[in-house]
Formats: sequence, structure tokens, C-alpha cells
Amino acid sequence: MARIKGAMMTRKRRNKTLKMAKGYYGSKSTLFKTAKEAVMKSGQYAYIGRKQKKRDFRKLWITRISAACKCNGMNYSTFMNGLKKAGIDLNRKMLSEIAIADPAAFTALTEQAKAALK
Repeated sequence: MARIKGAMMTRKRRNKTLKMAKGYYGSKSTLFKTAKEAVMKSGQYAYIGRKQKKRDFRKLWITRISAACKCNGMNYSTFMNGLKKAGIDLNRKMLSEIAIADPAAFTALTEQAKAALK
């Protein structure tokens, strides 16, 4: 029986890695060993980044809501507490969009939150 060498699959695997490393600086895009290391590290960064993206957006929404609350004479925590007591169930993304797009509606929400706290 003939000996099977894995030349075709090895070349295919290496080309796949080099294709993923396309555009990297210096020899990281041409040499397989350094390209493999760079691709592995970039994969780790991408995985971490997908988690951080969620945190960053939540932080952004909270900052926007907080700024809009301060314009209406409230702080963020009392506003959120007031909304909860008033039975208004809006997520932070929607609240930040309302704060940007429709300040009058956001002012109405702050008034309802103030009323629920009294």
C-alpha cells in the first residue's frame, strides 16, 4: 500500500491561515508560523471585543440617559428608580434613543418618575 502524504491538505490549511492574515504588517502576512500566531491572537482579541462591545454600548446608553436626566433636574439612579416604581418598563437603549430624538417625551418620563417617588 502506498504511503499517503498530506501535502494537499497541509497547503490548503496553510493558505487558509495566510488568507486570514492578509493585510497584516510585515512578515505576519507572508510567513506561516508568524501568520498563525497573529491570526490566533487576533481571534482572541475579536472574542474579547464581542463581549466588550455589549459593555461599551450599555455604558454609552447610561451616559446619555444621565445627561438627559440632569437637564431635567434629576440624577440617573433616582430616575431609574422612579421609572421602576411607576411601572414603566423601558430598556436603556430605548431610553437613550428617546432622550436624543424626543426630549419632550423624555421630560414627560422624568415627570412620571418624580411623581412615582413622592
